[in-house]
Amino acid sequence: MKLDKETTLSNLAKFLNCEFIGDAEHVITGINEIHKVVAGDLVFVDHPKYYKKALNSLATTILINERMDCPEGKGLLISEYPFDDFNKLTRHFRPEVLNKQATSEEAIIHPSAFIGTNVYIGNHVSIGANTVIHPGAYIGNYTEIGENVIIGPGTIIGHSAFYYKRKPEGYDRLHSCGRTIIESNVEIGALCSIDRGVTGDTTIGFGTKIDNKVHIGHDTVVGKHCLFAANVGIAGCVTIRDNVTLWGQVGLASDIILEDNVTVLAQSGVNKNLEAGKTYFGSPVGEARMKFRELAAIKRMPEILENL
Repeated sequence: MKLDKETTLSNLAKFLNCEFIGDAEHVITGINEIHKVVAGDLVFVDHPKYYKKALNSLATTILINERMDCPEGKGLLISEYPFDDFNKLTRHFRPEVLNKQATSEEAIIHPSAFIGTNVYIGNHVSIGANTVIHPGAYIGNYTEIGENVIIGPGTIIGHSAFYYKRKPEGYDRLHSCGRTIIESNVEIGALCSIDRGVTGDTTIGFGTKIDNKVHIGHDTVVGKHCLFAANVGIAGCVTIRDNVTLWGQVGLASDIILEDNVTVLAQSGVNKNLEAGKTYFGSPVGEARMKFRELAAIKRMPEILENL
């Protein structure tokens, strides 16, 4: 999430009522979680296991719960509860405003777009020419929809990310302040759900086609001309390149990459990066030809054991 107006380390320390280490005039231009950080961003970390990753990331400001030497060119905000203070910052710079009316007055909708009955359209939404949104759909805040898009009945675009921290009293949600980008010529079936980014963008690329009852998690980036069959489930922070095909009931774990022209056959579970141009199958997934050979060998096991 880019800030509308840059701020400084000392200003944020004053807002959070916490100590800082570094140049008081050190500039912050954005707020992001670790998977999406770029130079100028602030990120939080609250566990020693991830200190090094955060300090060595592209983020130039780190909200952290431990005093330590500040890396050159960076700034530290020392907080007892970084998760809570990160939420405080994102809610301050991008508060969640709910509307009682079905369509926000801030939404920009092209005159040629068709909006069905009982569709909810939130704040800071744009909808392009010739787009069709069928009845019962939900278009959440900070969603951008291109031209010639079809969104099926009951589909949810831009709901909050599934991102929680466990505390003694229960689970606390990380405030979602990112966007959802649906590029032109995308078709999304009925009863799908696409979560908005936590602080970055969830993106569905040009020309991608998505069947019914597909879920796509926060900050996932889907490339151009992909094809997803029904009941596909994709976790957060997944990168899917162009021309990828996922057949029915495929599940993808978080923070993995599927390269161009990958095909994953039905009911497969993917927990690792997949190389370009190959077909995969199984759970855990492997190259399809090898998996089929393994299944054939297992089928012969009773016969082999009888002949021992």
